[in-house]
Amino acid sequence: MWHKEVFSYGSHVVGKGFIAIVGQHLKVKCQCVVVNVYAACNLKDKVVLWETLTTLKQSYVNLAWCVCGDFNAVRSEDERKGIRGSSSQKKEINGFNCFIESNGLVDLPFVGKKYTWFKSNGIAKSRLDRILVSEEWLNQWPASKQYVQPRMVSDHCALVLKSCVKDWGPKSFRSLDVWLAELGFKALVKENGDHILSMAIVCPHLKTK
Repeated sequence: MWHKEVFSYGSHVVGKGFIAIVGQHLKVKCQCVVVNVYAACNLKDKVVLWETLTTLKQSYVNLAWCVCGDFNAVRSEDERKGIRGSSSQKKEINGFNCFIESNGLVDLPFVGKKYTWFKSNGIAKSRLDRILVSEEWLNQWPASKQYVQPRMVSDHCALVLKSCVKDWGPKSFRSLDVWLAELGFKALVKENGDHILSMAIVCPHLKTK
C-alpha cells in the first residue's frame, strides 16, 4: 500500500482497536478497504470492536474488504491449546463467528502452522491472528490464501496474504491401460490424431506401429 503505482490512498478511519484504509488497487482498478485489527483481551471491548466494524462495513458497501490482524479471539475450541476453557470463551467464540458470518466475510485457507500465538512456556498456543475477506475481494483475487510465517521476535506469527494463480499451459493427454483393451480405441485415436496432437501430447504407448 506504500507503493503509489499500486495503491491510491483515499481516506482512513481510526477506531479503538483498528485502522481502516480506503483506496484503490490501481493495477486491477479495485476499490477496497483494508482494516488492520489489534483487539483488546477482554470480551466487552471485543464486542464493541465487532459492532464498530459492522457499522463501518455498512458504510462502504460493494467494496473489496480485507480485515486482518490480531483479533484476540478464536472460532472454535480446538484453536486454543493448553488454555482451560470457560463460559466467557464460549460467548467469545459465538460472538466472533456471528461477526464474521453477518458481515459476509470469509476466513481464508491457512498455509503453515495451525497456531499464530505461542506463550513463552511453549505449552499454551492459540490461533489469534487471521485474514478475513469479503466476497468482492475473492471475486478479484479468488486464489487468496493466508500464509503463516515463522515466529521471530514477537510471540505472534506474521501472516502474508497471497493470491497465486499459475498457468501450467494445456493439460497433456492421458489414458488408462484399460482403454487399450477397448475395441476400436486405437482406431479412434488414429482417426483423430491430428486433433489430439494439436491440443496435447499423446502418450508414446498409444502410437501405432
